[in-house]
Amino acid sequence: MPVYQLKPLSREAIPGALSKAERYRLLGEPWQAESICRDVLAVDAPNQAARITLILSLTEQFDRGISAQSALDLIEELTDGYDRAYYSGIIHERRAIALFRHSDFRSGSAIYALFRHAMEWYEKAQALRPAGNDDPLLRWNACARFLTRHAQLSPAEERAEPVVSE
Repeated sequence: MPVYQLKPLSREAIPGALSKAERYRLLGEPWQAESICRDVLAVDAPNQAARITLILSLTEQFDRGISAQSALDLIEELTDGYDRAYYSGIIHERRAIALFRHSDFRSGSAIYALFRHAMEWYEKAQALRPAGNDDPLLRWNACARFLTRHAQLSPAEERAEPVVSE
């Protein structure tokens, strides 16, 4: 398989490239947005907008086999505590939804756990949010409504250890 030398993006093109990445996400082509964000980060590694858009574009590909870990690995590179908490919630929520779309009844406890984990992250983000930003509350409420609507999703039952006697 050939290996291609990637062409570097100019720093002047970064704002336009990030705008294009957002449009590709809206067009349902997150792999294009991912590629653009990686190009931006190759020339401007600390760029937080590119990192957030990259995280979101990866979460939009969970249905296509992208792992949640690939998005989670980027969280620690976010400089703002609110962003780390909020986007951790997004990753877990979107992973839960992807699993829900592609699973059978046996995945209910895993889906439930992912939603609850997302809700915990949204609660952390709520405590760190800037004034007037209720985004974590909106996401928490959406998760709560999803779990209420799909009552078949429930936590794994605690299993007692088998009694071993002689």
